[in-house]
Amino acid sequence: MIRAALKSLLGRKVRLLLSTFAIVLGVAFVAGTLIFSDTMNRSFTALFDSAVGDVVVEPVGAQVSRGAPSSLTLSRDLVDSLAEVDGVARVDGNVTAIGVFVIGEDGKPVGGLGPPALGSNWTDAPTPGGAGLQVVEGSVPTGPGEVVLDERTAEKAGYQIGDTVELLLPRGEQTKLTPTLVGLAGFPEGGSLNGATLSVFDTPTAQDLFLEGRDEFNDIWVTAEDGVSQEELKAAVDQMLPGNAQALTGREAADAQASDLLEAVSFITTFLLVFAGISLVVGAFLIVNTFSILVAQRSRELALLRALGASRRQVTWSVQLEAFVLGMLGSALGLGLGVLLAMGLRALFGQFGLDLSGQSLVFGPRTVLAAFLVGVAVTMVAAVLPARRTTRIAPVQALRDDIALPESTMHKRFQVGLGLIVGGLVVLVAGLGDVVEVPRSGWWIGAGILAILLGVSSAAPVLARPFLKLVHAVYARVFGSIGNLAGQNARRNPRRTAATASALMIGLALACTMAIVGDSAKASVDKSISEAFVGDYIVSNVFGGEFNPRIADRMAEVEGVDSVLRERFQFMKIEGEDDAASAVDPSATGPLQLRASAGSLDLVDNTVLIQQGYADSRGLQVGDTVSVEVPTGETSWEIVGVFEDNPVVFTDVLTTIDTFVASGFEPADNALIIFAETGPSAEGLQDRLDAVVEELPIVTVKDQGEFAQEQREPIDQFVLIIFALLGLALIIAVLGIVNTLALSIIERTREVGLLRAIGLSRRQLRTMIRLESVVISVLGAVLGVVMGIFFGVMLMRAVRDEGLEVISVPTGQLLVFLVLSLVIGVLAAVFPARRAARLDVLEAIATE
Repeated sequence: MIRAALKSLLGRKVRLLLSTFAIVLGVAFVAGTLIFSDTMNRSFTALFDSAVGDVVVEPVGAQVSRGAPSSLTLSRDLVDSLAEVDGVARVDGNVTAIGVFVIGEDGKPVGGLGPPALGSNWTDAPTPGGAGLQVVEGSVPTGPGEVVLDERTAEKAGYQIGDTVELLLPRGEQTKLTPTLVGLAGFPEGGSLNGATLSVFDTPTAQDLFLEGRDEFNDIWVTAEDGVSQEELKAAVDQMLPGNAQALTGREAADAQASDLLEAVSFITTFLLVFAGISLVVGAFLIVNTFSILVAQRSRELALLRALGASRRQVTWSVQLEAFVLGMLGSALGLGLGVLLAMGLRALFGQFGLDLSGQSLVFGPRTVLAAFLVGVAVTMVAAVLPARRTTRIAPVQALRDDIALPESTMHKRFQVGLGLIVGGLVVLVAGLGDVVEVPRSGWWIGAGILAILLGVSSAAPVLARPFLKLVHAVYARVFGSIGNLAGQNARRNPRRTAATASALMIGLALACTMAIVGDSAKASVDKSISEAFVGDYIVSNVFGGEFNPRIADRMAEVEGVDSVLRERFQFMKIEGEDDAASAVDPSATGPLQLRASAGSLDLVDNTVLIQQGYADSRGLQVGDTVSVEVPTGETSWEIVGVFEDNPVVFTDVLTTIDTFVASGFEPADNALIIFAETGPSAEGLQDRLDAVVEELPIVTVKDQGEFAQEQREPIDQFVLIIFALLGLALIIAVLGIVNTLALSIIERTREVGLLRAIGLSRRQLRTMIRLESVVISVLGAVLGVVMGIFFGVMLMRAVRDEGLEVISVPTGQLLVFLVLSLVIGVLAAVFPARRAARLDVLEAIATE
């Protein structure tokens, strides 16, 4: 039986090629995602290992704001004191700032998307992880007019040693600096900054720029003498520290920084694996279809084996053996393709600022194991039903010329499908939170959607009957006898037609869902901005970060400006969870047109206002206090008012700017709202405001329309990424149509020969096959669009309390999907139609 199974497999190499390709694509996505994830983890771990000392001394609370340096500092006296500790070889103070942007020769900022723009003082302190960052060309900076850039930033900006570099500063009296580039820094032992930019100054200059000239540091590195461990050194250092400082071993500091960052970007891996799963589900439909057709074509062969004494179990396992071999082959090819995909993902995320080009790809054992486990498991599971179906035919029945492999009972399939649909609806509603509260609601929503999709796929042969009957009638009327034949072929095996259409249905359903979510999100943004936009102009950082507060002072002096309202936000822990809060001047609640739903809008220091949705979800009310962790330590802020949700306020919690400053956050603005004077003085105001930031390309001035467009752009980018990833599933679905048609023609070789013998031309034959393909595509498209509309509307209803109140169905986009399905149907039929037209008539008639 093993020999027969392998011989059968080798005899049908071409027929199985497309199915193997489906496995290859699905496995490649899984393998590529894992390789990219491991590479990202290794890169960040190596970076932080080379960015710490043996012991790191930092202010207590310095890491509250997700790694961004706070305004808390350590004195020069502490540096001198630690140098006297036994076991200490040297002590180095570090000055660090975020928001030091390098402007390239083309006038555009380098980086800025994701990884930070860093500024620091130069130190050659050794690191436990190796040599760390070193000046690899040129010299170290020695004065206020000199700077060192990392190699990649200098290359991207187009600067060489000796050039004048243009830098933007996040705080201080200066907003711009033009020092001379005197050196390039890099990692001679390997490594990179992963897309971050780095500008390095000498220590006095860094202190002047970022610490207002104070002889202080953001943290201190303590280097151990030979033979002294990090733990021993930390114990000795602890005895010398004041109450506002804490010590971490280099290993602890690196692990803490790396784990926080890797946790923040872990969604990337989950995000990609979700689409790998979608591709595998779609691929499974193709594999099921392929084995169903192949087993049907081999029914006489398998029946003969049964007649010669083979048991049902042996026949079943012979099909499973074929699936195993196919899965192993597809997994091996998919693993190789996964490496190329990982390289593509690395290049793609490099465009968004996450530059991992300095880190070689990490090919771990779990990647190999996952690739083969997933590929083989999916293939063998997909082959179970066709294999079991084979054993239900009596050998004598299958040996008859007019007996084909019977379909599963439609009634049972329909019942199973309805059960999955009902169960999926229950799980989906639970995940949406309209009836009950469940943990990890996202997984419930995903499980509900998957169950509904599988249920519709199972019930599709029955659901599709009216559609196929209608198409048959239309085809017969429009295309005559050719259309009649195409309609009959589509109806002949509704299970196969529906299964092939289901693969396309899943991809289009998810695409339509995202189209509705994206369009609704943009419509909701437009609605909220039109209703809540205050002022005349908004000034913000193009990367969504901070900018120098001196910009607000300068804009307040511009002719035609009535007032300037500052808004800041910072990350912090609120009630023990990672969250964020915004800050304004107490007098800003009126100009912001906040509408109180409880309490008052009278903000004072150490009090907060909260948005209504946040209050409802957390069960908070006026008079309660919220526990917050800020750089200066843990404290409580009293809730003095609840206001209606407002998109102009960045976060759910609003306090005063002085509260932020007292909490140890750096003084930097995130947005400015400009109110213009009435009368002639306001004419040409935007031009004058633009002139203030003309030399600051990271800061822009926008009116209401431009601000709304800026808020829509990230939504468009996100939806485009989703469509690109779903494209893989759609490619597999198209392959499914091609495969089904090709195998169907092989199955109908004698029939095709007879049709040609009685006068059917090659052109008419190609038309008939194209019409069959269009039926499959349109059926999948109709089911997919209907499902997508349902899922999209349900998801938008679930998030209506998050400010996304508008449900918008992009009719034009959905019509494009339907038209594309017709195009897919025509293109998918090209190869099968050409192959059918080339069949020799006499050989085809003689085929058994």
